[in-house]
Amino acid sequence: MSTALKLDHVAVDPITVEVIGSALSSITEEMGEALVRASHSTNIKERRDCSTALFDPSGATLCQAEHIPMHLGSFIDMLPHILKRHPVDQIRPGDVFIGNDAYEGGGTHLPDFVLAEPIFDGGQIVAWAVNTAHHADFADRGHAHIFQEGLRIPPIRLYRAGELQQDVQELILLNCQVPRERLSDLRAQMAANRLGVLRMQALCAKYGRDVVLAAGDALQDYAERKMRAGINAIPDGTYRFNDVYENPEIDNELAFSCEITVAGDTMHLHFDAPPQVRAGLNMTHTALLATVYYAVKCLVDPTVLPNAGLARPLTVTATEGTVVNCSYPAAVNGRCSTCQRVVDLVFGALAPAVPDRVIAATNGANTVAHFAGTNPDGSSWIYLETIGGGSGARATKDGLDGVQVHMTNTSNLPVEALENEYPLTLMRYELVDGSGGAGAHRGGMGLRRVYRAEAPCRLRLDGSRMRTSPWGLAGGLDGARAVIEAGDLPYDHGLVLMKAGDVLSIVTAGGGGYGSPERRDPALVARDIAEGRLTRDAARLIYPQAALDG
Repeated sequence: MSTALKLDHVAVDPITVEVIGSALSSITEEMGEALVRASHSTNIKERRDCSTALFDPSGATLCQAEHIPMHLGSFIDMLPHILKRHPVDQIRPGDVFIGNDAYEGGGTHLPDFVLAEPIFDGGQIVAWAVNTAHHADFADRGHAHIFQEGLRIPPIRLYRAGELQQDVQELILLNCQVPRERLSDLRAQMAANRLGVLRMQALCAKYGRDVVLAAGDALQDYAERKMRAGINAIPDGTYRFNDVYENPEIDNELAFSCEITVAGDTMHLHFDAPPQVRAGLNMTHTALLATVYYAVKCLVDPTVLPNAGLARPLTVTATEGTVVNCSYPAAVNGRCSTCQRVVDLVFGALAPAVPDRVIAATNGANTVAHFAGTNPDGSSWIYLETIGGGSGARATKDGLDGVQVHMTNTSNLPVEALENEYPLTLMRYELVDGSGGAGAHRGGMGLRRVYRAEAPCRLRLDGSRMRTSPWGLAGGLDGARAVIEAGDLPYDHGLVLMKAGDVLSIVTAGGGGYGSPERRDPALVARDIAEGRLTRDAARLIYPQAALDG
């Protein structure tokens, strides 16, 4: 019996499929490194707030680099809109499309500029090189609706047959507050895609266009088979979970719920949430899809290839016009914090079915500190950072301390880079002792960052878990809540006005614990005390089995 895969009349053996799959992963990772190294803004070159991917000619995901799961929501909406708006026979080598709009293709919020370039071989499109980068611009804006959040760009040509459309670029830069930085980052995005084009064309030259295309189809089919096998191993049934979401932009808590039905090798996920709000917390449908694909992949089979095949066994629904599936023209800038809570919903719902795979609630937010001010020469400066927190404890291990979780995967910004480029001083940066929920395995600890403004600026905060706590699992205790310590500074719905010398502290939440605290190994309790994560007095109350005397 032949082991070759028959696809479009091209036989591709499994070894070749695996080799080409590894090459695709390598290409996307190399594109990402090129983007980071060539960029200008701290948000990309230091925090790595960007992602890269390859798509097949039809617009299906071939491979996404292991950067930021949230960005898949931008990618999967961009290609269908390009192909809908621009006939394939009118797309030429050297065309580059740019977009960012959450409703007309190109993004899940406006700061994420997506660039897509077709890859030709022998006059035929064989793939698309795609990347997105978060342009830390569009500061000091309202979030009642999408028109307040920045410039909306549908998928249009930035380059036509290799020639820059200068008028399009000028229009974009004119609407940005830090245009010089934007231009440099756009050029870095161009370089990343051009590298992807060259590498993909070299792959086609080595193996042949038809073999590469057939291998791409085979990789998607393989991801589907693995996902179906993983779902099939989960007990059939309907699983439900409820949670509450709050944010500085809104006064009330929002009740979220998730219902997951597993039937054989398929899974249906339905989400309920309140009507969309006049704040930048709403999620588009593609943002919901990206969140669900990430969460389910984590629990079903983390080794499933990150391509379009993994989505085939999944059906995702949510009532239109709600916070988790908003309708035009809802504001969406801070959608990532909402997405974090959706991941917790999925994990909470499936905890009874796969208790050894889920983790307790994480810090539950994408805590954003968005500073903006004016330089002495009158130009604007904008600094964006997201702050990590505690991750939830696992069935066999403690949660991680002070990390980015789930839908965001950006890096820590070094203090030296922050203070060198912006009129800000970081007074303290530390883990918050005892903030992880107690349990047989404790939750990860949150972070404290204390800023001093060296010049007048505006700070907009986006976060969550300030009024609710990250929940524990299997008897584990909740993690500590997030806290904004603004003192006497004016603070209104996440907006803080700072003068030179003003100090503000941001404390992120800890993760929930897993398992009853009574089951924690006394040796681990002793280690936490020795490393300063837990006081001896607190340990006596939480972990009596540790027999701490004196």
